Amino acid sequence: MAIDFLGLEAFLSIAERGSFRKAAAHLNLSQTALSHRIRKFEEGLGLKLLARTTRQVTLTPAGLDLASRARAPVEALNAALGELRAGAGSAQQSVTIGCLPTIAVHHVPRLLADFSAAHPAVTVKVFDNSASEIAERVARGEAEFGITIVSANRWDLDIVPLMTEAFVLACPAAHPFALRPHLAWSDLEGQPLVRVAPHTGNRALLDEALGAKRDAMDWRYEVQHLATAISMVEAGIALAVVPRLAVDAAGTAGVVAVPLRDPAVVRRLGVVSRRGVPLSPAAEALLALLRQRFRPAAPARARKTA
Repeated sequence: MAIDFLGLEAFLSIAERGSFRKAAAHLNLSQTALSHRIRKFEEGLGLKLLARTTRQVTLTPAGLDLASRARAPVEALNAALGELRAGAGSAQQSVTIGCLPTIAVHHVPRLLADFSAAHPAVTVKVFDNSASEIAERVARGEAEFGITIVSANRWDLDIVPLMTEAFVLACPAAHPFALRPHLAWSDLEGQPLVRVAPHTGNRALLDEALGAKRDAMDWRYEVQHLATAISMVEAGIALAVVPRLAVDAAGTAGVVAVPLRDPAVVRRLGVVSRRGVPLSPAAEALLALLRQRFRPAAPARARKTA
C-alpha cells in the first residue's frame, strides 16, 4: 500500500493542535484543502480518524491508535531529512580534487587564487598523488575529479582531454647537452640517468615508448618522485628524462630542458571523474576555471599592410 504522506502530515497536525483552523495555518493551507486531504486519507485507509463537530475535533479510537504509532516515525523521518539537507549544504562549501604533483606545483596555486576570489566560502582539498592513486581516489568518491595522465583502461571513469606534454632531458646548465637544440635517445647512452619507480604513470609511458631501447640506457638511480629526480640533476649526479612541466615546476635556474627525439615521447593529461555521477556546483566552478587555464591561446592575426 502506498503511503499518503500529505494526508498523514495533515492528520498529525490536526491531532496535535485539536483544530482544523490551527492545522491549516501551520501547513499554510486553506481549511478546504486540509479537509480534502483528511477525507482522501480516511478513504484510503477505510477508517474514520476524526470526529468533528462545530465546536471541537476529537480523535476516534482508530485515530488515537494511529497518532500514537505514527508520531515518532514521522518525527524521526523529518529529523533525518533535515540532517541530509544540512549535510548537502555543507558539502557544497567544500571540494576535493586529485592532481599530479607537477600540475599541483605549476598550475594549482594560481588556479586556486582565482577560485578563492570568486568563491571565498568554499574550502578546497588537493590530493597531489600519482596517476594511479588519483584514478582510485576518484573512483572511490574521495575526490570529485582528478587531473592526471589519460588512461583508456578505466571503464568506470569519464575522461576529458586537457593537454599534451612532451618528455625532455633535464640536465645541468653547464652540461654540454644544455646547448643542443634537441637530442636523440642514442645520445644518452653511457650517461648516468635517474628514473622514477615502475608503479608511476610516467615510467609506464617511457618504458612502452622506448621498448628495447631502454635496456641500452644507464639507469643508475631510481626515485619515487619527479622533484627528487630534478634535485639530483641540479646536484650533477645524473640526468633525468621527465615531463616538461617537472622542469618548469622546479623553477631551478641550474637545470635546463632539452627536447628528445627518436622517439619523441609525450604524455596526455586529462580530467577524470566518476561515470554517471554529477559534480557539485563548487567542483563545476573549479573545473570551469581549470579549462580556461588550459585553453590553447588563439593565434595572433597577421597585421595587414597597405
